[in-house]
Amino acid sequence: MRFFHDGTPMNVEIADLTVAGWTGRNADAVAHHIRELAALGVAPPSQVPLFYRVSHTLLMHTDLIEVLGHATSGEAEPLLAHLDGVLWLGLGSDHTDRDLEAASVAASKQACPKPVADTFWRFDDIAPHVDDLILTCQIQENGTWTLYQEGTLAQIVPLPGLAARAKLGGQGAMLCGTLPAIGAVRPAAAYRMALTDPVRNKTMTLNYRVKTLEIVN
Repeated sequence: MRFFHDGTPMNVEIADLTVAGWTGRNADAVAHHIRELAALGVAPPSQVPLFYRVSHTLLMHTDLIEVLGHATSGEAEPLLAHLDGVLWLGLGSDHTDRDLEAASVAASKQACPKPVADTFWRFDDIAPHVDDLILTCQIQENGTWTLYQEGTLAQIVPLPGLAARAKLGGQGAMLCGTLPAIGAVRPAAAYRMALTDPVRNKTMTLNYRVKTLEIVN
C-alpha cells in the first residue's frame, strides 16, 4: 500500500491486521455498552480490551466499498502500524456487519472492507499530545450530512499500551477502537472521517461511499 508522510510517498507492506474492541478508557462506560449489546443478543467479550484477528487484505485505499445487505456501518478509528521498526499513526474505518455481529463479533469484523486514509504520521511526533487529537465522523443520511462521532483520543485506552497488549510488531497494523456513536449505531450511504492534530494544525481525512448488494436466498 502507498501512504504519504509529510507529502513523501511510502510504499509499505502490511502483513497482519488486528481490530481492537472494547477500548474505551472509561471502564464504567464500557461495561454499560457491553450490557446494552448483550440485550441485543451480542455476546460479551471474553476480555477487555479484546483483539480480533482479520485478514490484512481488508485494508484498502478506496472511496467506495461494496457490502452485503443493509445492516453494515462504519466507525472512525485511529490506526497504528508497526513498519520496519517505526510506529505510525493513521486513520481507518472498522466497517462491520451488524447482523452478523449478533452471531459472531469476530466474523462480523472479517465481513467488510476496512477503508484507510492515505496519510501516516510518525507516532513519535505526536506522542506527547496524542490524547489531544480529535476524531470525527459524519454520515450521509437521506442526502444530509450528520455528525455521528466526535471526541478526543483521551476517550480511548492509551495507544502505546494498547499496542503493547496486542503485541503489535513486524509489519502489523491495528484499528484501535472508536468513540460512541451520536444516536444509534446505524447504516449510512457515505462517511466523512477526520483525525485532527490541534497542536501541529494538521488533519488527515478519509471519505468513502457504500454500495449495498442485495442478499439473495
